[in-house]
Amino acid sequence: MEQRQRVQPDERRRGRLRVFLGAAPGVGKTYAMLDEARRRAERGTDVAVAVVETHGRERTAERLAGLEVLPRRVVEHRGHELAEMDLDGVLRRHPEVAVVDELAHTNAPGSRHAKRWQDVEELLDAGIDVVSTVNIQHLESLNDVVAHITGVEQRETLPDAVLRRADQVQLVDMTPEALQRRLSHGNVYPSGRVDAALSNYFRTGNLTALRELALLWLADRVDEGLERYRAQQGIERPWPARERVVVALTGGPEGDTLVRRAARIAGRGAGGELHAVHVASGDGLVRTSPARLAEQRALVESLGGSYHRVVGDDVAGALLEFARGLNASQVVVGASRHGRLASLFRSGVGDAVVRGAGALDVLVVPHEEQRAGLRLPPRARAALSGGRRLLGWVLALGGPALVTALLSLFPRQDLSTDLMAFLVVVVLAALAGGLLPAVAAALVASLAVNWFFTEPLHRFTIAQPANAVALAVFVLVALAVSSTVDRAARRTEQAARSRAETEALSVLTRTVMAAEDPLAEALEHTRSTFAVRSATWLERTGPTAPWSAVACAGDQPCAAPADGDAEVVVDGTVALALRGRLLAADDRRVLESFAAQIAALRQRQRLRAEAAQVRRLEEGDAVRGALLTAVSHDLRTPLATLKASVDGLRDPDLALGPEDEAELLGSVAESADRLQQLIDDLLDLTRVRSGVVRPHLVVVGLEEVVPAVVVEAPPGRVALELPEDLPPVSTDPGLLRRVVANLVQNAVRHGAGAPVEVAASLAVEDGRRSAQLLVVDHGPGLPGAAKERAFTPFQRLGDRSGAGLGLGLAVARGLAEAVGGRLEAQDTPGGGLTMVLTLPLAGTAHRLADEPADELLDEPGGGPDGVPVGERERHLGVGA
Repeated sequence: MEQRQRVQPDERRRGRLRVFLGAAPGVGKTYAMLDEARRRAERGTDVAVAVVETHGRERTAERLAGLEVLPRRVVEHRGHELAEMDLDGVLRRHPEVAVVDELAHTNAPGSRHAKRWQDVEELLDAGIDVVSTVNIQHLESLNDVVAHITGVEQRETLPDAVLRRADQVQLVDMTPEALQRRLSHGNVYPSGRVDAALSNYFRTGNLTALRELALLWLADRVDEGLERYRAQQGIERPWPARERVVVALTGGPEGDTLVRRAARIAGRGAGGELHAVHVASGDGLVRTSPARLAEQRALVESLGGSYHRVVGDDVAGALLEFARGLNASQVVVGASRHGRLASLFRSGVGDAVVRGAGALDVLVVPHEEQRAGLRLPPRARAALSGGRRLLGWVLALGGPALVTALLSLFPRQDLSTDLMAFLVVVVLAALAGGLLPAVAAALVASLAVNWFFTEPLHRFTIAQPANAVALAVFVLVALAVSSTVDRAARRTEQAARSRAETEALSVLTRTVMAAEDPLAEALEHTRSTFAVRSATWLERTGPTAPWSAVACAGDQPCAAPADGDAEVVVDGTVALALRGRLLAADDRRVLESFAAQIAALRQRQRLRAEAAQVRRLEEGDAVRGALLTAVSHDLRTPLATLKASVDGLRDPDLALGPEDEAELLGSVAESADRLQQLIDDLLDLTRVRSGVVRPHLVVVGLEEVVPAVVVEAPPGRVALELPEDLPPVSTDPGLLRRVVANLVQNAVRHGAGAPVEVAASLAVEDGRRSAQLLVVDHGPGLPGAAKERAFTPFQRLGDRSGAGLGLGLAVARGLAEAVGGRLEAQDTPGGGLTMVLTLPLAGTAHRLADEPADELLDEPGGGPDGVPVGERERHLGVGA
């Protein structure tokens, strides 16, 4: 064999991983991987095939010609020989490139690693490049999505991080129609499996959804790579590889126009993204309508966009920073609502965004509100109390007179000293009464200084320019101080009000989450918060339909929003009306937030109710469909056997001997017993689901019930272990016998020929003792989520025996709950399934020692009986 130069361990680099990602089974990812291996081998690269699964496909097998295929390691598991990749052999061979198929494959028990991707990690650490494959449905993050789409749960999964760490990921894709043609021609599965595959996993909708998942996942990975490259190269300018549009929302009425315009821009190309962002003030004060922002957020989400809220005092700077961090391609802002005169002194957000955008595209959208300009808001009510305002006016009018009288008692001072004394009066007036008293104090003080202390005296003229300047500075300082004090007082009140509003909304949210009747609690909280007599929630079916009161807190409900003293109509169909007093403008803004919260609550309630109704309908459809399937198949088989046997016995042309008659009569009896069992199961399920099971609870020992059931099992198949000191239980013996019989039959049928163990023991849960009966088998077992699905009617989860309707475990759980017990499925150590039946003990002697001895117990009063395919078997289409 050719001698190859080995790389010393200290010189090794980590190998590179290239993965061919299949959008669906059968698209040709293994074929593409082998093509890549052949190309590298033809270029002189040392390539070895560690493991390839051809699945009997001739064209795939042909691509192996000319490639070195390393021998596999044979593992014996449960009487079967499994061929796995020989990891140690590959490491000893140490090729430059190893071809390893099916990255998500689960290794046979006893292997060094549980998963093949872990083997690949070891090869990469050894400096070996690896070319591998995986299907999109095997990614762990998409497992539940794929199961929901295809109805098949993937048992072999791969952590997303493994694929994200790959150096190269190449998508192998094919249209659903082309893939279905491949199946029809027999290029994917044998002819006997084609029809089933096309009608189940390989439906057009399934393949389209899988293809979209693969494209989206790969697009996100490409985007991650682009962001990583920009970060490594220090590139701060946006690279708009895809259309990401950021729209700025201020909470104004123009927001709807901006959102729709931005959505049209984002929708012009495939993969466009819409992001709406609202920049909140850093001081925490609310200056926009929460209800309007909530409506605009709902509009953004309805158009497929996402809503973001960031905090910053510089609105334009925060908006641009967000857009650059998102690698946005365009920013959409509304035209300024400032008038021409106001624009000379203050620029709008749009102008600031345009100036700071740099290479980022900015679209300034005109709107209807732009024409009206900014209206002067109504003057806010005074931030100070009436007593303080009165004191301020007293100081403003009487303070200058008092200071003038005091200064007249002393010798004449410098003008600056006089001004400082009057400035104290102005500051006191501002602190006490706010802006207007302070302005009045400044004006009165300036006149007093001019008349009494400025040459020429007792005249409103000023002889010296320096005095004029000093007096002007005094007036300006007095006005500035008074304005600052007044603004601080108003901001203090706004902050306190914002805190109160936030606390009220927070209490509303907590109340709604914890209440049994969220709507009633929300309305009661609204009524008490706004101190009104009643709060009514009204709804109607359409904009012109009459209103109806859904709920009311208080004694005076409103029949329509107009009947209330304050009302908020959220979207034309729901409204909140208060009766008791008129609300101020600030209170009404908070009321809008309350109404938006309650509207969202009602929407969630409706969605939950609709989802529950849909689930009930789906469950009913599933049960009806399964029942029709069961009746058409499982009941037809024994009926056909019965009819054939009876026809044979009645046919005069058949000369039947005693042995033949006995065999036919045996078939008749066996089919009749089978029909009887099926009908009993259906009747039991009907009784359990309709709630007509009425258990007769008595005190009985498990040793009186369980052995009689075990005796009916096949000889040598069930091992029984019951402790002699096991306390009696409170149960219905007849129903308990049915439960145990179903569990034992299920375990015997799926125990892979190994003995079934039935054992009992005591258990302690929440300080209370109970009896546990364990039915243990050593079959293939069930994966995590399938354990609970096993108790669903008409589900056999891989059982191919055709015996029964898959009602055994469903009936067993229903009857167990009817007698006050609990039935659960757990894994058997070493493989298999353990059914745990928990039953309440009878009497008081079996309480824990630290509990009151005189306290009495108060307890008195699934799915398929099959298991999934074996560990090495797969659902149709999975793992191809």
